[in-house]
Amino acid sequence: MLTKKQRDLLLFIHKKLQENGVAPSFDEMKDALNLKSKSGIHRLIGALEERNFIRRLPNRARALEILRLPEDTDTANVDSGPAADNLFKPDFGKATEVVSDPNSIDIPLHGKIAAGTPIEALEQFENIPIPAHMVGSGSHYALEIDGDSMIEAGILDGDTIVVQRCDTAENGAIVVALIDEEEATLKTLYRKGPDVALEPSNRTYETQTYPANRVRIQGRLVGLLRRY
Repeated sequence: MLTKKQRDLLLFIHKKLQENGVAPSFDEMKDALNLKSKSGIHRLIGALEERNFIRRLPNRARALEILRLPEDTDTANVDSGPAADNLFKPDFGKATEVVSDPNSIDIPLHGKIAAGTPIEALEQFENIPIPAHMVGSGSHYALEIDGDSMIEAGILDGDTIVVQRCDTAENGAIVVALIDEEEATLKTLYRKGPDVALEPSNRTYETQTYPANRVRIQGRLVGLLRRY
């Protein structure tokens, strides 16, 4: 699953390689995607590499190889509307729905969230049952994990996590964090002075550090479901 920006960048790189055999520069990528800085391109390139869509060729400048294209390539360039329409923005006032089975409750499943490079979490209006003992008071929702950056915390690709809605959390908590009001990620939270560090549980990934005003807590991990 790719975000629209990831798909757009992948197709732009593919187009340039088809045209002249050379990958575009980071400045060209930044301009093509209307981004303000090249840091966003670095993040998107990393996401595509992690998901095995591209490969960086060593010891060569601007050397990228396309490994595969999205299955929906024919529609990848269609603008589906403002990015904000696709953001996961939980309703903090909505209480967890209790069903007739006293041993389970229904909570909303809101699609996938990256446990690696941040990715937009798309809205899905679907309820899933979970054991009632898994949650306490308050409101909860579920997300599907897409990525492997939390594997050392026992959170695997394809798992379903249960999240308690909240807008603050203690250091060391695993949280759903919204970055720049557009990209959600699951990481361990640490506050470092005026900054917030979002730490993966996979030694191959780097900690992401942002000014506190760029990060908004969307919930705290309280449970995990896994199908075999």
